[in-house]
Amino acid sequence: MSRRFDEISYRITVGSIALLTVLLLAAPTVIVMITSFTGAASLKFPPDSYSTRWYVELLNSPQIIDAAYTSLKTAVIATLASVVLGTLASLALARSASPVARLLDALFMSPMVLPALAFGLSLLMLFSLAGMRLSIWTLAVGHTIICIPFVIRMVSASLQEMNPALLESSASLGTGHVFTFLNVTLPLIARGVGAGAFVAFMSSFDNVPVSLFLADARNEVLPIHMWQIIEANLDVRAAAVSGVLVFLTLVLMVTMERVAGVSKQVSKTGK
Repeated sequence: MSRRFDEISYRITVGSIALLTVLLLAAPTVIVMITSFTGAASLKFPPDSYSTRWYVELLNSPQIIDAAYTSLKTAVIATLASVVLGTLASLALARSASPVARLLDALFMSPMVLPALAFGLSLLMLFSLAGMRLSIWTLAVGHTIICIPFVIRMVSASLQEMNPALLESSASLGTGHVFTFLNVTLPLIARGVGAGAFVAFMSSFDNVPVSLFLADARNEVLPIHMWQIIEANLDVRAAAVSGVLVFLTLVLMVTMERVAGVSKQVSKTGK
C-alpha cells in the first residue's frame, strides 16, 4: 500500500507541475490572441467587445507590411546562408575528435552563449570599423551568424546517426566527394537540414537584440516596429500581428513536423 501511495503521489506531483508549466507557457499567447479580437481602440484584457477590425486594419498599414517584408527577406537570406555554411561546417566537424575541431565547434556555438545585446553591439562596432554602412545585407550577416549554430547542431545530430560504411562504399566505387555528398550524404541528413532551416528561420524572423543594432531606418524589422507602436500608444495592431504570427507559426510547425520531423531532430541534439 505504501508503494502504491508513493507512486500515486509522485504522478500527481509531476502531473501538477507539468500542468502548471503548460499553463505558464500558454497563458501569454492565449491572452494576446483573445486581446487581438478586441473592439476597443487600445489593448485591454479582457476585451469589452470583440471584433476582427484590427486584422482588417493590418491590410491598411503599409509600415507594418514593409516591416514584415523586411523581416521575411532578412530571414530568408539568413536561413539560406546559414544552411549552406552550417551544413559545410557540420561535415567538417561532426566526426572529428581533434582539438582544433572542438575549438572551432565552440567558436561556432559562441553566439548562443554570448549575451545577445553585447553580440549585436560588437557587430555594429565591427561594421563601423570596416567602414560598412548599415543595410539589409549587414542585418542579414548578423542574423546568419546567430542562426548557424542551430543548423550545425541539427545537421551534426543527423551525421552522427549516419552509417560511415555508406560513405566508404561510395568511395570504393570510385565516386567523388561531390557525388557522394549529393547522392548519399545529403538525402540521409535532409531531415536535419530541414529542421535546422526551420529553427534558423524562426530565430531570424523573431530576433530583436541583433536587429536593434544593425537595422537602419530604411530596414526596420517587424519585432522592433511592433515594440515601437506598443510603446507609443498600446496599438492593438501589435496584438493582431501577434495573432497572425502565432497562426502562421503553428501551420509551419505542423508542416515541418510532417516533412522533417522537427521535434525528433531537436531531441537528438540533446543527446
